[in-house]
Amino acid sequence: MEPLLTVENLQVSFTSHHRTVDAVRGLSFTMGREKLGIVGESGSGKSVTARAILGLVGSPGKVEAEKLVFDGQDLLAADPATWRSIRGRRIAMVMQDPKFSLNPVMKVGAQIVEACRAHSKMSRTQAREEALAMLRAVQIRNAERVFHLYPHQVSGGMGQRIMIAMMLITSPDLLIADEPTSALDVTVQLQLLAIMDDLVSQQGMGLIFISHDLHLVASFCDRVIIMYGGQVMEVCDAAELQNAGHPYTQGLLSCMPSIDRKQQVLPVLQRQEAWLNKM
Repeated sequence: MEPLLTVENLQVSFTSHHRTVDAVRGLSFTMGREKLGIVGESGSGKSVTARAILGLVGSPGKVEAEKLVFDGQDLLAADPATWRSIRGRRIAMVMQDPKFSLNPVMKVGAQIVEACRAHSKMSRTQAREEALAMLRAVQIRNAERVFHLYPHQVSGGMGQRIMIAMMLITSPDLLIADEPTSALDVTVQLQLLAIMDDLVSQQGMGLIFISHDLHLVASFCDRVIIMYGGQVMEVCDAAELQNAGHPYTQGLLSCMPSIDRKQQVLPVLQRQEAWLNKM
């Protein structure tokens, strides 16, 4: 079966008057209709990778790759019209913080309806019914009331559910979730993950889940990519993450507190230049 997404030797760099920063360096992976986690420290290239896949790296950024293929379509050769048919419709992205992703002067229902109609020929009435159904699907109580609220009138957890509803209303083939639970408490995190798991399974889509939380990714995803300095350190099955072989992954795991063992002081990750390939 042909993979849903193929990335080969992805390079993303940003050039200023003083220097060039290589944000992603030689990244390669393939994925099917599965849950793929990408983890690593801040600045490791996770979000830049997601934006490069969606064609959202703007100037002064530069994206190069040997292959960037989505469902048989070459994204490197895509023109603006092709991107408009893919972005939002076939590949959707849930951003990290709904406060900066939702339009503050539009009611949330109107924003979901707008996303729906931008990628279909539905009437406004049909789109409204779809939007209400999707709000219920992400377990928002009293969807009719929430439909008429502004973003500042909802909580952080509800805002993330609204964002997920907006991205899933077009039934995309691939959903990219960029740290969708990072600002939420543990109970709301688990609720959101359960909702995403159910919806991804029901719609048979692929999911790229970006996070700092290794334990969260291990419990939720099928496979995990560990990134450092814009490069892939290793790829492993999520169930085997605790047995990862690379010293960087082992270091990240050992830096996380655990209620199962007593530790006076958490170890500090000791990074090594040898982990990065010279380019």
